[in-house]
Amino acid sequence: MEEHKPHIDNLYFKAFRAVDDRSACMKFIEGHTHVLEIFGITQITSAKIDWVLNPNVYVILVSAEENGKALAGCRIHVADGRTPLPIESAVGEMDNRIYTMVEERIANGTGEFCGLWNSWEIAGLGIGSVFLGRISIAISTLLNLSTMFGLCAPATYRNSIRGGFRVISEIGINGKFYYPKENLTATALLIDDTVGLGVTHPDEIPNIMQLREKKQQVIEFTGTNNLPIKLHIDLQL
Repeated sequence: MEEHKPHIDNLYFKAFRAVDDRSACMKFIEGHTHVLEIFGITQITSAKIDWVLNPNVYVILVSAEENGKALAGCRIHVADGRTPLPIESAVGEMDNRIYTMVEERIANGTGEFCGLWNSWEIAGLGIGSVFLGRISIAISTLLNLSTMFGLCAPATYRNSIRGGFRVISEIGINGKFYYPKENLTATALLIDDTVGLGVTHPDEIPNIMQLREKKQQVIEFTGTNNLPIKLHIDLQL
């Protein structure tokens, strides 16, 4: 019998630079690690913790109360030409063309949306794959990224494409890699234009622009359980 989940009325989304808030980074790592362990995944590059010292990493953390336990999160790594993006470390040995793709885009600002996870408490509500994706695409322009990479699992593929990512079919097996384990696949993705959002689904563009234009707001969100949740957004980096 499935354990009953208590309904969550409020969720707080906070964006920050990793080096500015060590304790929040630790909450992120604890939650992300726990979720990966449930699925038996330990060798995944976006789960390495050296990013907490990287001044070019930005974190979005979700909790049910301000400064509370982390219930979900994701990161954006800004490419600096020195520290490889997680996607480079993940698939570079399988297809070294990823290195060139990143290098060619650094001058105009590029990075990666990675480390996406959500906990059991809010799984299935659409918070992780939908809302964190929207926020990351929204703030990519605040970080002066004109393009943004991603490496997604099958569960988040559909929402990534809706948000404006395309499959990087020129690498891997039409963009697919056996990663992080031989029996799992991940798809390499890229947003070619974070400003224009040319291939973003028309229904998603107003949602992304609302987040981009107003850094602090409260949004009434109806989860997939048809219950309302107040989303308290703070994207002041």
